[in-house]
Amino acid sequence: MRSILSIATAATMALVAITAHATAQPWPSKPVKLIVPFPAGGSADTLSRILSQELQDKLGQPFVVENRTGAGGNIGTDAVAKAPPDGTTLLLTPSSVAIAPALYPKLSWDPVKDFEPITLIGSIPMVAVVHPAFPAKSMKELVAEAKTRPGQINYASGGNGTTNHLAVELFKAQTGIDMVHVAYRGNPLAMVDVIGGHVPVFFDFVLTGAPHVRSGAVRALATTGAQRSSILPDLPTVMEAGISGFEASTWFGVYAPAGTPKDMVARMSDEIAAILGSPTVRKRLAELGVEPMQGGPAALGELTKSDLAKWGPVIQKAGLKLE
Repeated sequence: MRSILSIATAATMALVAITAHATAQPWPSKPVKLIVPFPAGGSADTLSRILSQELQDKLGQPFVVENRTGAGGNIGTDAVAKAPPDGTTLLLTPSSVAIAPALYPKLSWDPVKDFEPITLIGSIPMVAVVHPAFPAKSMKELVAEAKTRPGQINYASGGNGTTNHLAVELFKAQTGIDMVHVAYRGNPLAMVDVIGGHVPVFFDFVLTGAPHVRSGAVRALATTGAQRSSILPDLPTVMEAGISGFEASTWFGVYAPAGTPKDMVARMSDEIAAILGSPTVRKRLAELGVEPMQGGPAALGELTKSDLAKWGPVIQKAGLKLE
């Protein structure tokens, strides 16, 4: 009996040692590419570099950020959709991944069928601003002004199909107003013309819009997130300002190719959640204007589906189609 117990104990210790060794193994066994489908310097790129460094330190495995740009993010996203589902290729993307199917009729990938959602990272709300000479001082007054002058008020955006373009189209649809879109080649150029009084209305991201609000160059009416922005905490959200159910932010998530093992997805989700819980990382996110979001694979999967349903009708009503 003593011999059997000794054998059993030895076997148990060996199993524990094997398990601990397996857990300690680098994951996965090759360098990991974290593909960002947009250029270097943007919010998605900055977030990817924060995460890749932290993951490399935690897992002892190289994580390499690759900016694979073009076609509004579709080229890099397609590359991940077609990558081997072995955990060596991941996608860090903004919520455009759930907008693209309605914008691009010939899309080569499906955000639900071709990916395994891993985790949410955070979101960046916008701030609705107007030129100081514009009469509206609240969102309700903006709606009233637009209803008084249908089709006569212009609003700026960073380009066709951008988040701030679609946010105003959603706002128009929910309030029944008619404003005219003026597309610019990027948000900074749009803000220049709003400050100059050439276009009165603009939904800019809070991080870049806040300095102009504080300087008095533009008047802020509300922020567009589900909660108040930590950068402009004194401003109400659009919902608090009386527009029920309105929310429009850019969120960021991490995906793997469809078929990636569930245990691998779960571990990566847990590792990123631990990183996002770090006070140092949370401070860096706040500096970027990113509001942290909790949620692993299920939460990201549901948000992807709900945004597909949310933005499709908005894009269809606006008559938007991009090549």
